[in-house]
This record gives sequence, C-alpha cells and structure tokens, in this order.
Amino acid sequence: PEWAYKAESSPGFAFPEWAYKAESSPGSRQIQLWHFILELLRQEQYREVIAWQGDYGEFVIKDPDEVARLWGVRKCKPHMNYDKLSRALRYYYNKRILHKTKGKRFTYKFNFNKLVLVNYPFIDLGLTGETGEGLGQV
Repeated sequence: PEWAYKAESSPGFAFPEWAYKAESSPGSRQIQLWHFILELLRQEQYREVIAWQGDYGEFVIKDPDEVARLWGVRKCKPHMNYDKLSRALRYYYNKRILHKTKGKRFTYKFNFNKLVLVNYPFIDLGLTGETGEGLGQV
C-alpha cells in the first residue's frame, strides 16, 4: 500500500513510502529542500556525501559543500553554499519538519509524522484518539 514502510539499504531503517513519492519530475526546479535531501539519501551514489545514521529519521551531511553544490545545480543557483543551505534547513525547525541533532555536527533528523500533517493534511493519523484507525485511513 501507499503508506507502507519501505526498507532502505541501511540495516534497521524503514521510512514511509510516501516520503519518497516524487513531488516533481527529476530535474525539476519545483522541489522543496527536504524532499531533495530524501532523494539524495535514497541514492547509493551519494552515500559518501549524505547518509542515514543513528536514530530513525536521522542523517548526517558528510560533505556539506557538495550537498550545497548539488542543491544549487538542482535549483539553478550556481552561488549556493552550505551557509545558504543551512539557513534554508533552519526554516524547517519552526515547522517542526526537521531538527538539528544536538552535539553532532551536520546531523539532522526528520519528523516524518509532521511531514505527513504538513504535506498530506487530509490523512487521518488517528492522533486525536477519536478514530483509533491509525496511519493511512482517510
């Protein structure tokens, strides 16, 4: 089903299938940074640049300059750098989509529950306790 959890190549990690649904076609400039990061994390070729680690939803940017360069290429912004990219990441803190892992450099964690609510508000997660149906019920 669409809301199934997907096993990634990293042992012990499973992420919501919906998180990998293309918001836009590959190469499109119409993409949000959080979704672009998920795209990079999904591809084996970028494991030396960015990778899942630690707790569920946690990832580390191993090569901040390269991640910024790739984001700049995707958005057609040749002057992109990590300072600008990290400013964009901080925007997600207030939305509680992402947060910085304390004490770990270049390490962040997704809040997948919040991403569902922000991007799929019509989905009943059963968070109110009224339905009891749980994730994926409409």
